Amino acid sequence: MPIATPEVYNEMLDRAKAGKFAYPAINVTSSQTLHAALRGFAEAESDGIIQISTGGAEFLGGQHKRDMVTGAVALAEFAHVVAAKYDITVALHTDHCPKDKLDGYVRPLLAISAERVARGENPLFQSHMWDGSAETLADNLEIAQELLAQAAAAKIILEVEITPTGGEEDGVTHEINDELYTTVNDAVRTAEALGLGEKGRYLLAASFGNVHGVYKPGNVVLKPELLRELQDAIGKQYGKTDPFDFVFHGGSGSTAEEIATALENGVVKMNLDTDTQYAFTRPVADHMFRNYDGVLKVDGEVGKKNTYDPRTWGKLAEASMAARVLEAAQQLRSAGNRLK
Repeated sequence: MPIATPEVYNEMLDRAKAGKFAYPAINVTSSQTLHAALRGFAEAESDGIIQISTGGAEFLGGQHKRDMVTGAVALAEFAHVVAAKYDITVALHTDHCPKDKLDGYVRPLLAISAERVARGENPLFQSHMWDGSAETLADNLEIAQELLAQAAAAKIILEVEITPTGGEEDGVTHEINDELYTTVNDAVRTAEALGLGEKGRYLLAASFGNVHGVYKPGNVVLKPELLRELQDAIGKQYGKTDPFDFVFHGGSGSTAEEIATALENGVVKMNLDTDTQYAFTRPVADHMFRNYDGVLKVDGEVGKKNTYDPRTWGKLAEASMAARVLEAAQQLRSAGNRLK
């Protein structure tokens, strides 16, 4: 099945953890960017994760109503149909959801999947993210406990972000400072509150200097070796090797060395948005500049229909984004590792 069942998604994550590779998690905002992500995965012979942020879901919901749940459900249903044409397996995920948007996004989506599971069907999404990084850790984990129980009942994996990722994404902003590093104490409190799988599986977005967006060299100091400290400290306390399934946020612009270290320390998912946005838009800008007299009706002329036809520049955008997804799969070692 091209869209992973709960059992297959767990298998995907287990394989990544054991094989020290990670899945590119690609943010999409349209059917076209969805196809670009699927194409990139297929060309890399890699399974992967398709994710929709709150802003992406609002955009998908249409600018008349801008309803996040409608947008997310619509693209998920579309993905279930079109993914069947790609010889890979993908999981559907919702990205960054802060506290003020839970009632308008993740909680309704959890309810939809719970209803599906009650009818003997699979959940619509395979995982959801709760971003409580703007809250105190105590409040963050209290909400995470509630959501984890609901997610587990609907056969869904929860992703939690316990400390901030710098930069800005969909209106959630954090400064770039020393608070961007998760401590062992943060990890201890997380394990105490959420368990290590017995209360439901979760992915942990720990912070090791991560920043959303792309910054010039020297502005961001990533310390992926910090993840080893967290794994070893909690592993020793609970008698479990590498207890956490880590997520690498702010993956755009990272070096090969930083990615490799993160993979060795338990990262199974890396988010990509900024790089793929640019890859999608760059050839469109090039086309418009090169063909301005065709896409515009300049000086009373009629333009050239085949240059302003969205399919013309849309195909260029899809191919470019797919190539960036393929590159990500190679960097994350998931290329050639698709489920057979």
